[in-house]
Amino acid sequence: MGIRPLIRFRDIHGYWRAFRMVGSGPPILLIHGLGDSSDTWSTVIPRLARRHTVIAPDLLGHGESAKPRADYAIAAYACGMRDLLGVLDVDRVSVVGHSLGGGIAMQFAYQFPERCERLVLVGSGGIGQEVHPLLRMAAAPGAELGLSVAASAPVRAAMRLVAPVLRSTGGMRLGSDFDYLLERYRALRPRTARQAFLRTLRAGVDVRGQVITMLDRCYLAAGLPTLIVWGRLDRVIPAWHAGIAYTAMPGSRLEIFDRSGHFPHRDEPERFVTLVENFLDSTAPALHDPAKWRRLLRVGRVEDEAASEVLDPHLSSGA
Repeated sequence: MGIRPLIRFRDIHGYWRAFRMVGSGPPILLIHGLGDSSDTWSTVIPRLARRHTVIAPDLLGHGESAKPRADYAIAAYACGMRDLLGVLDVDRVSVVGHSLGGGIAMQFAYQFPERCERLVLVGSGGIGQEVHPLLRMAAAPGAELGLSVAASAPVRAAMRLVAPVLRSTGGMRLGSDFDYLLERYRALRPRTARQAFLRTLRAGVDVRGQVITMLDRCYLAAGLPTLIVWGRLDRVIPAWHAGIAYTAMPGSRLEIFDRSGHFPHRDEPERFVTLVENFLDSTAPALHDPAKWRRLLRVGRVEDEAASEVLDPHLSSGA
């Protein structure tokens, strides 16, 4: 397993950005999800770092990074990834994004195609409207007070007592993800952390669900090697979104983890690392062609029908 890499810091645009960076070889950028941190990758970083330079930031407003009153939109986060890579003298990366990080990864590939070699989406946002009811509730007006109460130590202790019920009953069921998500609430105790969380959430979710979609631009991913990974037991973002993404992204690959929830990289880390490494080994890095990019934008679709041929979106679960 090795030793978990220490957090490093860089000042970018006047804000401290925290990140982990370890290993050597072709670079991989790991982008975590909403309310999480680079620690979510702790079980896979040492394995990936055996052959790659792994960069795992804490997004602005998350983890050990600064939590200013700032722009927390998906596009701003994508720019933040570009700026961090620039500071680290990294020109091109394969990008792995989980949940919100998947939406940021797709936006990064869209905004900076010349810098993105491959794309791995893990339980990604930005595919469909559906999302767990708790996130829709948190996006509602006046949710600040409720979130403050929910993040308090007494409430978190009480939730642990009723954890067996909350894991499995009603619309709130979270299954195997419950304990990890409850632990994430500890990070929301500071007011600045809660504000950053809500600004990030409301940039992409309202009371009806996700409001941002990348499906209208997925045809631009033709030629970009893409792997889609989902846990079949995901209760945060439904697993059938994986089939939609697979259908929309020409030439993509899809792998379902039958025993995983919203965090397949944590539930089955060895399988996850093997899958990602095999994907990286078996694909050539994308080379951005500006002329082709402009042609695709004008046409608004993939012109080669064979390039967008789609198999059954409900693929077998793989190994």
